[in-house]
Amino acid sequence: MIAIFKKELWSYFGNWSAWVIIAAFSLIMTLFLFFFENESNIFDIGLASLQSYFVLVPWLLMFIIPALSMKTFAEEQQTGTLNWLFSQPLKISELVFGKFLSVWVVGILCLIPSLIYLYTIYVLGVPEGNIDLGMTFGSYFGLIILIAAFAGVGILASSLSQNQIMAYLLGVFMCFIMYFGIEQLASYKLLGGADFILQNIGFYQHFLGFTRGLIDFKDVAYFVFVIGLTLALSNHFINKKK
Repeated sequence: MIAIFKKELWSYFGNWSAWVIIAAFSLIMTLFLFFFENESNIFDIGLASLQSYFVLVPWLLMFIIPALSMKTFAEEQQTGTLNWLFSQPLKISELVFGKFLSVWVVGILCLIPSLIYLYTIYVLGVPEGNIDLGMTFGSYFGLIILIAAFAGVGILASSLSQNQIMAYLLGVFMCFIMYFGIEQLASYKLLGGADFILQNIGFYQHFLGFTRGLIDFKDVAYFVFVIGLTLALSNHFINKKK
């Protein structure tokens, strides 16, 4: 598993793809938070808070994480190296988890430049340091676990697909449905009391608690379950290709 993890990390950083993704992610967030005129511009809001960042990031992640995960199995199958991996002395579960960890780590690294935003807001606050650090760090924890959930979904999409384009499109679609689609469907209140159950199936309501600075065991357990389920399904579909 460690060997797969290192191999995948090298494939991301060795050909500059991870660097480009991290730089593009940081540039887009900087433009929206400090330069473009919109409801998320920190200067326009006038509040010493990173809440705008935590609202925008999941939307960008649902496009970036599938871009990172689309190659995990779809490329291996497309190039014919999947059969070679099957012949190596490692379990399919180790293969899946190693690739998952690499996507998760690169996703987390996308958040590192945002510490500059945190320092900037901390200094510009009136008085200096007038920022809710509990809510901020709770939101960061939520993003880290949300990235893991998106990575699990992306790995599952890649295990189901024959090529990288299909893996990317399927990954984006699945992430969108899990984060926003289910939440919107529940908001129409078409199912009566079952709407609450439907709402809690999606990512949004569970992530929302973290953005308020609340690290609830139920929300953490939900994401752990989703991650475990997506990886177990990925393991099943890869085994069928063996």
